[in-house]
Amino acid sequence: MVIGVMTASQKACLEGAPCVSAIVVSYFTGPVLFRALEALLQQSELGEAVLVDNGNPPDVLESLHDRAQTDGRLRVISGHGNVGFAAGCNLGATASSFPYLLFLNPDCELATDALGLLVDAGQRLDPPWLLSGRLTNPDGSEQRGSRRADLTPRTMVVEGLRLDRLMPGRFGDCRLNLHEGAAQGALSQVPVISGACMFLSKKDFDHIGGWDEAFFLHVEDIDFCRRFRESGGRIYHLSSALIHHQGSSSQAPAAKVEWHKTQGFFKYLNKHFSQDLSFFSMSLLKAMIMARFFVRSVWFSLRK
Repeated sequence: MVIGVMTASQKACLEGAPCVSAIVVSYFTGPVLFRALEALLQQSELGEAVLVDNGNPPDVLESLHDRAQTDGRLRVISGHGNVGFAAGCNLGATASSFPYLLFLNPDCELATDALGLLVDAGQRLDPPWLLSGRLTNPDGSEQRGSRRADLTPRTMVVEGLRLDRLMPGRFGDCRLNLHEGAAQGALSQVPVISGACMFLSKKDFDHIGGWDEAFFLHVEDIDFCRRFRESGGRIYHLSSALIHHQGSSSQAPAAKVEWHKTQGFFKYLNKHFSQDLSFFSMSLLKAMIMARFFVRSVWFSLRK
């Protein structure tokens, strides 16, 4: 495989120079934020870490600025309020300086060699490419959402109702989340990866116009992957690059987060399937999504 036309900074990256701008968007993340940043700053390929502060307590923000004083690679962008995940990612990307971008959730801890493995894999692929590593749970198992099929009305219904379990002969191969199946090699091509960890060239990011800021929180990564594929790009999952993802670390109310996810599904359907689905089919899908929201909201209340 060939890398294609490289910039001077990309050539320098081949020779071992730092070449990655990491974008981390944080909203009341909690203590895991500092563990994630320390793991990130240990990566030799990292040129800078751009922390987009969508909202954190004053003492946390002060600690972030103190850490930035001791390590010039850490930059903190604050004062814009909670603009959402997609807009926060775009803010960080606009402020970035290096030829490769790593979008990383603030509760993701990279393994020591994770970024190097992503850089190495990317440089061996024909552009445009989009990469992610293996997101893991505390027990080391692969996390749901680490790699996915394309989100369509069919996969949405099968996953939501778990028809793959009820009728495996008919729907067994129609799951959205693919984490329970074996990865097809160390580097496998997949339709969708998680926004918790996305690695690509800044040039390709700019080419598709960045993240769609109509999505406030959740589903924007699925939309990003769909647009990336439609622009001619390929998406890959690198199982050897390990990222521990704590998940649900934000102090935002769970029901509020779930509502943003529900809105994200609505926006995704309207954007990509409004021409293909009848009014009845679209209404039925949205009713199912709303039912999911109410069930999960009750569950969150009972658990609390």
